[in-house]
Amino acid sequence: MAKEVSLRETYGKTLVELGRENRDIVVLDADLSRSTMTRLFAREFSERFFDCGIAEQNMVGIAAGLAASGKIAFASTFAVFAPGRCFDQIRMSVAQPRLNVKLVASHSGISVGEDGTSHHAIEDLALIGSLPGFTVIVPADAIETAQAVRAAAASYGPFYIRLCRPKLPLVYSEGYHFALGKAVTMRQGRDATIIAIGLMVKVALEAAGNLEREGIDCRVLNMPTLKPIDEAAIIQAATETGTIVTAEEHLEHGGLGSAVAQVVARHQPVPMEFVAIKDTYAKSGKPAELFERYGLTAKDIERGVRSATERKRLSVSRP
Repeated sequence: MAKEVSLRETYGKTLVELGRENRDIVVLDADLSRSTMTRLFAREFSERFFDCGIAEQNMVGIAAGLAASGKIAFASTFAVFAPGRCFDQIRMSVAQPRLNVKLVASHSGISVGEDGTSHHAIEDLALIGSLPGFTVIVPADAIETAQAVRAAAASYGPFYIRLCRPKLPLVYSEGYHFALGKAVTMRQGRDATIIAIGLMVKVALEAAGNLEREGIDCRVLNMPTLKPIDEAAIIQAATETGTIVTAEEHLEHGGLGSAVAQVVARHQPVPMEFVAIKDTYAKSGKPAELFERYGLTAKDIERGVRSATERKRLSVSRP
């Protein structure tokens, strides 16, 4: 079994490394530093850490002010609060002036589990993705998380990095190199392509392995940078495999599936299926139970691939 590592803890440790390397790094939190792991930075750099209390809107405003003063501001809370609770402040104070603020949100999706509907951030990618100028990253494991955080610190402008609550198995080796705006081919395939983000990348690899035993050869792409999305990789996958299935721990509208479908419709129309949360809010429960109930399992991806490849077969066989 692959080693499981916390993305949140990796984020906290990477912040400490960055803080040692660059005195312009400042970190803000909204009374959740024990959960977001920004407390690791606070222990070593108390003069550069700002706990804004249960006031996420104020946190965003302060982060914007620090960024306008030349600092590289990392601001963290749960994904349900940023961008959810402070969307207007992010839009007005960060996106419009394109300031150097890095929003790193933890506890995304329904993998928050028993915390329930109020804490399930399933609209965050749609919200943040609608803002011009934002770079949006959804890492698949801890190795990718560390490199994504470093890339954000080294790149000017607003970033949103989406992290989940549970530990995730490593899908990469230490030799992996993250590149902004580039998809990663996790496995080759000729019959269909599964494009996944975040914790769904591991699930997509499992589905592809199961489908291989049925004689369906699936390519798997990890799309860690949701915005700007790697259009070339999507067009190539559509051209070479003729079928695309997207997988995300987010609502079907406004996330990965919507972004990929825009590229496919514009450049290379092919049959598509979307493995995501349909138009509903999830109930409270254990993450595995919720993934089963709301269609985010390997079996759901497999069904999507079978459906899309059958539609491809029928379109080719028509006179």
